[in-house]
Amino acid sequence: MTKRALAIISFGTSYPDARHAIEVLEQSLANSMPGYDFYRAFTSGMIIRKIEREEGIHIPNPAELMEQLQESGYEEVICQSLHVIPGLEYEKMCAQIRQAAGQMTVKIGQPMLTSQEDYITVCQALLGEMPALAVDEAYVYMGHGTEHTVNAAYSQIENTFRFLDAERVYVGTVEGFPALDYVQKRLRAHNIRKVWLAPFMIVAGDHAQNDLAGEEEDSWKSILTAEGYEIEIVLRGLGTIPGIGELFISHCQDALREI
Repeated sequence: MTKRALAIISFGTSYPDARHAIEVLEQSLANSMPGYDFYRAFTSGMIIRKIEREEGIHIPNPAELMEQLQESGYEEVICQSLHVIPGLEYEKMCAQIRQAAGQMTVKIGQPMLTSQEDYITVCQALLGEMPALAVDEAYVYMGHGTEHTVNAAYSQIENTFRFLDAERVYVGTVEGFPALDYVQKRLRAHNIRKVWLAPFMIVAGDHAQNDLAGEEEDSWKSILTAEGYEIEIVLRGLGTIPGIGELFISHCQDALREI
């Protein structure tokens, strides 16, 4: 009988409470793949080392996990990415998996935002979780951002919100473009009074809790509060939203069909 594994691979987070969003997705994916043994890997070496140092838990990177699965006699592996975009971390993950796959049959499930249909699905899932916005309210997402050309995904997701008639949903990034200054221009142009701030990230980890919602003067919350906006924080990782989990399951099933 063929020995099969499901490797669920995310960037990771060192915040134990925020890790719940990853666990929700892992459980949903594992439940959707009967006959496959579930394993976890993180792509961030910094987070792997911090968890091991502070919690005494070792979480393998993708290459380590592939080697472990080979040694355990697995023949077929589905690797499902929990990354938001097919950027640098996703490409690093794919390279590690392919280099360490050996004789195993390995297929990789796409990250959250891959096709145009994914953008529609994600926006519809998020709109279903938002409050009804008054004419002077806006909902602002903070994405991570990247130097990779796929950074354009953040502008595309905002344009998709607009296509779905969500005119006051804006997306900025902490490490790319559009940044907070873009969001500020949008808020001023639409005479916004109240701003809902939420992470456009799988987990509400370090960036969400510090760069977005922290008490330091350079957080988005502090900057916008100083400009006179009423701020409402929504510290919820995308991984806890049911529609997002269903999308990852769909990507995982697509990978399974390639076996």
